[in-house]
Amino acid sequence: QVQLVESGGGLVQAGDSLRLSCAASGRIFSSYAIGWFRQAPGKERDFVAAINWSSGSTYYTDSVKGRFTISRDNAMNTHLQMNGLKPEDTAVYYCALVISPHFGGLNPPPPPKSGDEYDYWGQGTQVTVSS
Repeated sequence: QVQLVESGGGLVQAGDSLRLSCAASGRIFSSYAIGWFRQAPGKERDFVAAINWSSGSTYYTDSVKGRFTISRDNAMNTHLQMNGLKPEDTAVYYCALVISPHFGGLNPPPPPKSGDEYDYWGQGTQVTVSS
């Protein structure tokens, strides 16, 4: 069983930065990717960024490119550095993990942008950006 725990959310002002972390635990016997999603009140859950754990390749939704950076470390932690935050970034942020042997191949596919394809989810962390 895999568990994901997010941390680092908070209340900040527009233009500020936050660093979210996702700590993964458990045994994973295949290649996988970690994705970050967010859900604002009354809105759909949206893809934000993802990282292929094997290759380190990163992917972003257009609205955060140049402002957010996803990274990983050796301790199965994933981080989402968020700079230049805007009020529209306000949401609950979730990390999720999707397992597939294809992610470890020579030409791995990008991680899915649909949350329905992810296997494990964290509990979420609130990010609020005031104007």
